[in-house]
Amino acid sequence: MSETPANTLQYRFDGPEEAPVLILGPSLGTTWHMWDRQVPELAKNWRVFRFDLPGHGGAPAYPAGSVTELAGRLLSTLDALGVQRFGYAGCALGGAVGIELALRHPERLASLALIAASPRFGTADEFRQRGVIVRTNGLDPMARTSPERWFTGGFAAAQPAITEWAVQMVRTTDPGCYIAACEALAAFDVRAELGRIGVPTLVLVGSDDQVTGPAEARTLVAGIPDARLAVVPGASHLVPVEQPAAVTDLLVRHFSTAWQPAFDTTTGQMAIPAAPVKPVLAAPPPVAPLAEIAPAAAQPQVMGTGRPDPYDAGIKVRREVLGDAHVDRALATADEFSGDFQEFITRYAWGEIWDRPGLDRRSRSCVTLTALVAGGHLDELAFHTRAALRNGLTPVEIKEVLLQAAVYCGVPAANSAFKVAQQVIREETTPQE
Repeated sequence: MSETPANTLQYRFDGPEEAPVLILGPSLGTTWHMWDRQVPELAKNWRVFRFDLPGHGGAPAYPAGSVTELAGRLLSTLDALGVQRFGYAGCALGGAVGIELALRHPERLASLALIAASPRFGTADEFRQRGVIVRTNGLDPMARTSPERWFTGGFAAAQPAITEWAVQMVRTTDPGCYIAACEALAAFDVRAELGRIGVPTLVLVGSDDQVTGPAEARTLVAGIPDARLAVVPGASHLVPVEQPAAVTDLLVRHFSTAWQPAFDTTTGQMAIPAAPVKPVLAAPPPVAPLAEIAPAAAQPQVMGTGRPDPYDAGIKVRREVLGDAHVDRALATADEFSGDFQEFITRYAWGEIWDRPGLDRRSRSCVTLTALVAGGHLDELAFHTRAALRNGLTPVEIKEVLLQAAVYCGVPAANSAFKVAQQVIREETTPQE
């Protein structure tokens, strides 16, 4: 166990000290206990390192708002422990951390397993909406619906104790850290970079996963040059919990045979690897990995140097604030008459103003709401109320902005604004059952 400063993660070790290190990364809303059924077998041949996400499992609540930051905290933790090279297996958000390590720190990674992972997790809108719901209602809505996202119906019905354990894991997570993790997943998109992953990779997915299912797994396999696919029948998203024996066997097989040797920077030579560790499980269950290897994805063209076009930053900020669905609708309806206006507001309103560092997005939302009340622009007030919720304002704070506007912009204008905002807040903060 560990004491945890803000720039590191809560962790624990299992297994022999002299063995190679194998890291197990958790998914959003879980703790390192999601790997409990894998550890006894893995710890026979590896020094197993598990960590908790910030605010999960009693870990200190230092929110991390990006996958890059989570990977950095993990490396800081390992650096302090003297761990330089390791194998890595991660589930969902933990898998995103593994992809980040493979892309930005390939010299640290000997082998990789991605479980229930994706190069892009759903849409940014979905995760920012989840953050809005948690900010307004707490984690109870997420906790109550976690079993249906994580497990097949038959498993949840047959294993009530595990189902309740899953609910309590989410319920005891720090809300601010959960929201930050949602923001990290919303911003994560490495589809164009998968071809740069050079480490041997196992992509493992449950056949019934409705969150990041076989389609997302095949996208990873198609993009990563040295990747193989294993589909586990009868499992949903939290496949290490639902099918522990199958997952353990697949991990043992992968890390025993696909451990890339380290590059010696002093001699310029590859180290001679030790003999592979033999799997120690009995005959495997009737679950076999389905291997698929495809060419790497095409890489984007590098643009010329110089000041970046503010349109690129603008479209990114516009999507983050207003949501993909809203921006897609606006761009889809643009024609020869209105297209220049859409380009204008993307480049200058979103790329030049909203992207300036002088105010954070919460403050810009407050200013924008007030200006829209003053101008009587109720249509734009509706989607900027949604944007304010995404930017971190609570319904109570939006109410205070509108009350302030009533004093300086007029009661009739504020009266209309309250009606619009009330409807939007009701739609955005009501959990979907």
